[in-house]
Amino acid sequence: MTHPNRYIDAFNGSFTAMLRWPQLETLWHTLRDQTDSWWIYQPPHPLPTAPLQGAELAHFIEQLDAQLRRDHAYDYCGIVYVDDPHSPSFIKIYDPNNLGVVCGISQGKPLPGWILSKIPPQPLADTNTDAQKSHWWQGIFTKTP
Repeated sequence: MTHPNRYIDAFNGSFTAMLRWPQLETLWHTLRDQTDSWWIYQPPHPLPTAPLQGAELAHFIEQLDAQLRRDHAYDYCGIVYVDDPHSPSFIKIYDPNNLGVVCGISQGKPLPGWILSKIPPQPLADTNTDAQKSHWWQGIFTKTP
């Protein structure tokens, strides 16, 4: 049985950004070359029931890479983060169409669009829902007692 906080601890750990597309291509090659199973979680959707490996994983990576390049048409990547580029076990991929404010102004950080991990996923709470959002400028008009 997986320790319940292991996934959350990994999610909150240190990550390296794949700033350039060639870095992402190297990461994808690393995953394809492994024989490990990977859990694919798309928060806040239901948890996956089984991990992917082999041809299924390769197909997922191919489709996701095409979507990222289509939806994030810049000469840089910067939306994929990995715990260890040389020996990955946890990858966060942010949806280019739902980045929100990631520079620290918003109250909550957006959840990644996809999470690939070797650890079975745990549900993640979306801390950036419309009901919880607070626009930074609203504080300007708040009177302090």
